[in-house]
Amino acid sequence: MKKRKSILEKKISRRKFVKNSVYTGLALGVFPGILTYPSNALAESFGANINWRQAEGSEITVGLIPAGYFKNLANVKSTFEDLTGVKLNIEMTPPAQIRNKAMLDFSKKTGMWATNCTDPMFYYLYEANGWVDRLDEYLENPKLTDKKWFDYEDIQASWRGTTSVKGVPYGIPFDGEATCQIYRKDIYDKAGIKPANTLDEYLSNAQKIHDPKNRLWAAAVRGMKGAGQNMYIYPSILAGYGGKWFNSSGKMTVNTPEAIGALDYYVKLQKSFAPSGVSNWNWPDLADAFGQGTLGSYIDANSTAAVINNAEKSKVVGKIGYARWPKGPSGKRVCSIWNWSFPINAALSEKDKVATWLFIQWACSKETQAATSHKFAGAYKRVGVNRNSVWKNSDFQSLMSKMGDNFVDTSIKSYNQDTDADWRPRTAKWPAIGGEMATAIQSALVGEKSSSQALIDAQAKIDKLMMG
Repeated sequence: MKKRKSILEKKISRRKFVKNSVYTGLALGVFPGILTYPSNALAESFGANINWRQAEGSEITVGLIPAGYFKNLANVKSTFEDLTGVKLNIEMTPPAQIRNKAMLDFSKKTGMWATNCTDPMFYYLYEANGWVDRLDEYLENPKLTDKKWFDYEDIQASWRGTTSVKGVPYGIPFDGEATCQIYRKDIYDKAGIKPANTLDEYLSNAQKIHDPKNRLWAAAVRGMKGAGQNMYIYPSILAGYGGKWFNSSGKMTVNTPEAIGALDYYVKLQKSFAPSGVSNWNWPDLADAFGQGTLGSYIDANSTAAVINNAEKSKVVGKIGYARWPKGPSGKRVCSIWNWSFPINAALSEKDKVATWLFIQWACSKETQAATSHKFAGAYKRVGVNRNSVWKNSDFQSLMSKMGDNFVDTSIKSYNQDTDADWRPRTAKWPAIGGEMATAIQSALVGEKSSSQALIDAQAKIDKLMMG
């Protein structure tokens, strides 16, 4: 007589099957003709010891930007709806508008967006106004979160830092980046040089390959004025020079000798080795110039690897190398970091808050991170996954290794060794502070003021802002 499997054995065998196969199918399942799995199989695939359907019947709207990584998420949203019974609406808004739209929603308490992809520099402002919920209360509630399954600590530590205020989490990171050196390996090899270990070496390398007469500029970084443009890069140089944003008394200081030295370096690099229009360049301009073969090196987000490896547009595929941010005179190596994360709108009803937390857990889980990156059926493969475990996954590493020489090792070390959540000044006054610093940086770059004068003037304006 054939032995019948126990209910427990059936559950285990089925869970094993689903765990190995469900997301491969589900990532494909949003396309016509591809099998999708029933909701009970979905629940098992997510394995959390919570009731995924505790907010069933809710309807939430999430604000995202129209970027590839969020389009991938939108393509698998039916998995969330089947899992939870929550209707998920996704509204795409351009990056230039989403911050202002979110702040209007928060301040008016309209609850238009249950959550939205959020700039980490805005959490101090949001927390100060009570616009978003603290998430430790959700993470610690066993009815809402299976801590072992969600494994919050698996998310990049630096990103968790940037989405927290005084150690309390207010957002969960979904996608992000770390900055690094990106260089033409073939040109460096021909010149007999290696990627720089220090900022001085970066200038020295640039001197050896700079050849503007043959349309090759040696090096560049973001020059465009903006809190997320030039003020995204300058703080890493400042940290390398040993500079800090606040003195021992807690006063914000931006005109210290270290700050002036860092701005002098920034200007020297751009003036000596970058194309003349760099003062108006943001990261897409850098990536485009590099991809067209007119830029020998730049320092920017590792996520731009997806752009410069686009064979339809880039001329340098197969010739790219990566290395960590160069150390500054202080011996410190601090790269710029970024992530998009999800908070919970404090104006929501309690049921919709639960629905939103379920969405955040689903989107930021190991399963969905894999499903929207190396397991995604479409052409776009995400680079900026949020979890160390995914970065250690052999399939993900195999995909990422195609981005160029030393990409995986550089990214992992940058995330884990070269980041500092406070590399930019985190304060509720950030939007105004970031704007004033961006103006000062560009005024020095275009020659309107010396580095010293630009920062003296910025200090005077920032003093007034901090008192207001």
